[in-house]
Amino acid sequence: MTDQELYEKALMYGRNALLWRQKFMGLLPEVARRRLYEKKGFGSVFEFAFKLAGLSEEQVRRVLNLEKKFSDKPVLRTLLEEGEVSINKLARVASIATEQNAEELAEAVKVLSKNALETLVRDEKSSDENGLFKPLFEVKTVPGHNLQLSEEVMEKLLELQEKGINVNEVILELLRKREMEIAEEKEAISEEMKPAKSRYVPARIKRVVCKEHGTKCSIRTCYKPAEQLHHTQIFALSHLHDPHYLAPLCKEHHVIAHSINLKARAQRDRLHFSS
Repeated sequence: MTDQELYEKALMYGRNALLWRQKFMGLLPEVARRRLYEKKGFGSVFEFAFKLAGLSEEQVRRVLNLEKKFSDKPVLRTLLEEGEVSINKLARVASIATEQNAEELAEAVKVLSKNALETLVRDEKSSDENGLFKPLFEVKTVPGHNLQLSEEVMEKLLELQEKGINVNEVILELLRKREMEIAEEKEAISEEMKPAKSRYVPARIKRVVCKEHGTKCSIRTCYKPAEQLHHTQIFALSHLHDPHYLAPLCKEHHVIAHSINLKARAQRDRLHFSS
């Protein structure tokens, strides 16, 4: 057996072990309800889980608590009991789960990574609106007056102010001019645009998107560095890199955005085939 064959076999066994452990954990709420552990000579459900699967008391309590939290959310409770997804993923969404968003959360835990789920939960908790999948791309709010201006800029602004010039109007005029220049550049790119053969975004388009959005994720509640340019107009359908429909996202929000796109396309396909 080569090293690669040994590794692949270990990988396969490890994945299977995790899957069966997950499914075992899903049985524990029913084991506890029926008091099956007593019938089989175990002192408690914790002893039952430890001796049969090596689970800690904390892990068992987590499963039982999740089952209670999902008592009125059958779609999430089914994922737990059938061991379809990990307990860790379900635990991450439990704090925001409601009867209204349970189905959407069930889809999310199937396709999103743990990090992406954490980001999704944080976004939901920080939002004042109801609903799970809100529009992603909104204007960011400024958390506080923490602008860092250079001494040179401060001196020039103070000089203008001492002359009786309204510096707010000066700054607003410059900002409006900047926004107009960006809008004109984007419009010029759109007018010249032809269908693209690959997902590679040309440098000129990257520059104008970066000029507009900066280097941070464009989600209003997120201030992580942007890692991906997301096509809000699905590229597979449009074949265009239109800067009006590009948004820089961090890794987690890019995954979330694609999961939302897939969900929307699936709903559209269902409507198409049912009509």
